[in-house]
Amino acid sequence: MKRTAIYPGTFDPITNGHIDLVKRGMRIFDEVIIAIATAQKKQPLFTISERLRLIKDAVKSLKNVKVEAFDGLLVEYVKSKKGVAVIRGLRAVSDFEYELQMALMNRRLDLNIETVFMMPSEEYTFLTSTVIKEVASFGGSVKGLVPEAVENALRRKFKR
Repeated sequence: MKRTAIYPGTFDPITNGHIDLVKRGMRIFDEVIIAIATAQKKQPLFTISERLRLIKDAVKSLKNVKVEAFDGLLVEYVKSKKGVAVIRGLRAVSDFEYELQMALMNRRLDLNIETVFMMPSEEYTFLTSTVIKEVASFGGSVKGLVPEAVENALRRKFKR
């Protein structure tokens, strides 16, 4: 039986920290689906179609990784994909409380879906999409922190 994990997030934009977690997830699962949330509460910099394109480009060399957008309850999406787990990244203690609340709610909604918490490589523990956008907005370099296509897209978004 194929073990599929869903890695949900807004990925606005995807970072090398996200990709690190996808690669780590591939060691455990047969397939990882990067599920882009439409982020109705957030004001994303990149549209859904831009994020889909950027993420697909970033993971094109990874076998058994899919990229899709979703809307609605994560648990319902996971069930629709026959997923067995949700991958969530923990960078610091500050991430834990929110992630624990979400994992417990998802478990309450469906006992069959597990949440797997993973830590990125230490070189990415400080990295967030918000930090990337802020640095890029002021013309700072994000080289080595995001895929090259994302770096170029950020440069275009924040033309100075």
